[in-house]
Amino acid sequence: MPADNYFITDQNATYSLTFTVEDWIDVFTRKEYKIVVADSLNYCIENKGLEVFAWCLMSNHIHLVCRAKENYRISDIIRDFKKFTAKTILKMIEKEPESRKEWMLYRFRYAGKFDNRIKTYKFWQETNHAILLDNTKLIEQRINYTHENPVRAMIVFSATDYLYSSARDYAGEKGFVHVQAAL
Repeated sequence: MPADNYFITDQNATYSLTFTVEDWIDVFTRKEYKIVVADSLNYCIENKGLEVFAWCLMSNHIHLVCRAKENYRISDIIRDFKKFTAKTILKMIEKEPESRKEWMLYRFRYAGKFDNRIKTYKFWQETNHAILLDNTKLIEQRINYTHENPVRAMIVFSATDYLYSSARDYAGEKGFVHVQAAL
């Protein structure tokens, strides 16, 4: 059971979701890991019924404003997304040159040690920080919050300058993930 009080109550409603890497480890500093996340989101959009209205990948977490299409369940999509990205990125960390390899794998192994469902490593935190967005005003607020994340973190001056976000799509440029315009 998630440790926070943010639950998914309607499998096809629009939610603001945040997936956070265990121990807030800055994994997404390498473009190869970012591409896995973007490609996985696109796979979920094309094959699993995910509709993404906004997204932003930061160094250790991702924000999404999204929902599942009818006859799909957002919980199933989240489970599959997290499982695939965790396995893929952990394999990459193990096999490819990574200066922080030993430290990161130690932290992921340590996090997995306390969860009987985990065989070796735990990559994502349990919580999804699901916030139900049941009106247009809330959806717009969360989209703006999502896009402004790299600006607040002082990574970029303008949200549209950040590559791993849908802010570019809202400015008429093509981004990495196939987003839909807000409702």
